[in-house]
Amino acid sequence: MVVRREGRARRERGERRAAAETFTARMKKRLHRARIVLRKSGVDYFRGDGSDWVALTGLLLTVPLITAATILNSVWCAPAALVLPIVAGGLLLRPASLLALYAASAVALIVESIQLGPYTDGPSRVTPGVVLVVAACGFFGLVIAQFRSRVGVPWRGGSTMLFDLRERIRVQSKLPKLPRGWHREMALRPAGGQSFSGDFVVAARTNGGRTLEVVLTDVSGKGMDAGSRALLLSGAFGGLLGSLPPHSFLPAANGYLLRQDWDEGFATSIHLVLDLETGDYELFSAGHPPGLQLSAGSGRWEEKTGHGPLLGVYDGAQFDPVKGMLRPGDVLMLFTDGLVETSERDIAEGIDRLTGEADRYVAGGFHGAAWHLIEAVAKDVNDDRALLLICREA
Repeated sequence: MVVRREGRARRERGERRAAAETFTARMKKRLHRARIVLRKSGVDYFRGDGSDWVALTGLLLTVPLITAATILNSVWCAPAALVLPIVAGGLLLRPASLLALYAASAVALIVESIQLGPYTDGPSRVTPGVVLVVAACGFFGLVIAQFRSRVGVPWRGGSTMLFDLRERIRVQSKLPKLPRGWHREMALRPAGGQSFSGDFVVAARTNGGRTLEVVLTDVSGKGMDAGSRALLLSGAFGGLLGSLPPHSFLPAANGYLLRQDWDEGFATSIHLVLDLETGDYELFSAGHPPGLQLSAGSGRWEEKTGHGPLLGVYDGAQFDPVKGMLRPGDVLMLFTDGLVETSERDIAEGIDRLTGEADRYVAGGFHGAAWHLIEAVAKDVNDDRALLLICREA
């Protein structure tokens, strides 16, 4: 009985093995392996680690096709059409592969010139101008490929990486939701309409969600020049925020900035620590413009500033806070110097203009006011501008 069951099991295994080795099963297995290899090569190429033989093969095949079309009808397919695979190769290929494509294009030009005859016999021939245009495109393509090879990022990965960096800055600048009775909003305007800014915000709810901590920082420089440093600092400051007691944040940030040893290694920063239950707050400053508090009772704006030097200037700096309270109807406004200070206007005049524009929103509320205030006060200023509003609703 046992022998019979073992024999039956042996036959079933043999049948399954035979079914697995059928032509259809083998083809499915090979197709699956080919798909995995193609997917892996595509991912590796996108990351800059894979081979570019697929792109090189495709571009090499287009060269004889363009050559044949030019010989058959040089009016509709001019000899200068060879710049198309050359430009594509400059974006897709590595320098060594690009030289192979250039060699094939040079041979194609020679074949076209022989088949079409001397350029003096009529139009649509291989003229010296065509040769110069193709050579110039090849030169610039090789320069781009060399730069991309040094960076180690393929052409698609470079733009994707910049997009990812921009989105990370935006995500890190988002303010957390506040409990009922509070309103917060922020507007950020980089210099020159760029996507990267030297101004950034990091914020977190700490102490079990009872405390709001916000840090507004202005890195030296502006736009793209300061964007990379702002991204690095925003990540570091975001890690420090909430991990240290409030009075230790700016000293730790100052030490971190000093360790970077940048040529333009300073930054200004303002750190708000707000109790969302009582409205009490502390405002630490590192060489930053003062905060402005609107008192609902008097309707006046009052400057609120702590005492402390710029970040990244010297070690052992002390940062003394100023304390205050946001009562129902009060507003606290934090901003960077690009909003209130220009070469033609000092900071005191800029603050007066900012508070004058902000007074227009007192009666109707400050919802949506941050963007409009930047538009009204510093629309065409060639500097990064950031404005943060914290309102305790009446």
